[in-house]
Amino acid sequence: MILGDVCSRDCAFCSVKSGSPSAPDPGEPERIAEAAREMGLRYVVVTSVTRDDLPDGGSAQFALSITALRKSLPDIKIEVLTPDFRGDKKALLTVLEAGPDVFNHNVETVKRLYPEIRPQADYRRSLKVLENAAALMPDIRTKSGIMVGLGETMNEIIELFSDLRESGCDCLTIGQYLRPSKKNPPVVEYIRPEVFDGLKQRALELGFAYVASAPLVRSSMNAEETFSADCPADNLDRSA
Repeated sequence: MILGDVCSRDCAFCSVKSGSPSAPDPGEPERIAEAAREMGLRYVVVTSVTRDDLPDGGSAQFALSITALRKSLPDIKIEVLTPDFRGDKKALLTVLEAGPDVFNHNVETVKRLYPEIRPQADYRRSLKVLENAAALMPDIRTKSGIMVGLGETMNEIIELFSDLRESGCDCLTIGQYLRPSKKNPPVVEYIRPEVFDGLKQRALELGFAYVASAPLVRSSMNAEETFSADCPADNLDRSA
C-alpha cells in the first residue's frame, strides 16, 4: 500500500485511519521495487489509501511505482487497485500509461448502500472509472470487487453485476463483509457457501472472464492466478 496509512475518506466498512495524510514519499517507489526484488515476486498488487488532498489523487505515485517495478523486474506482472481519483480522467490515464497488467477499482457494494457504506464515493463514478479504463487501454484487463452481507438483496447484486459488465469490467471478486471493529457497521447476514457458488455462476453467465466468489475471497487474493490461469487475454469480451 502506497501513499501512507491515513485516508482522506472515512468509509464505514473500513478500518484504515482517516484524517490529514502526509505528503507523498519520493523514495517510496524505489523501496517498493527493491522489496519486490528481494522477495523474488512475480506478481505485485499496488494499492493505496484515497488521497483526495492531492491534486492528482496520488496517480503520479502509482505511475512511478509501476515504472520502478518494471525497471527492477522487467518480467513482473503488476496489478493496481486504485481509488476513484474523484473521477479525474487525466489521473486515471497517468496510471494506465505507466503500463499495469491489471487495473482494479472496487465498487465494494450495491448502489442503494453507498450513502451508508461509502458516503464520500459515488456508485456511478466508480463504474465510470472502470468504463474509462477499459476504453482508454483495451489491452489492460479490468477488475472489481464487492462485499456481500451488508443487507443487499439478490436483485441488487445481479444489477451490480450487469452494471459492471456494461462498464467493461472483465474480472470480479466477491467476498463476505466482516466487521473490522465495533465502530463499523454490523454484519447483516453471513452468506452461505452455496450462495457464493450461485453468484459465481450467475456472474460467469453475464460474461465475466474470471470470478472468485467465496466467504474469504478478497480483492487481491490469488491475484496472480486470476491473471495467468483463469483470465487469458483472448477470453475478454466487452460486448455486454
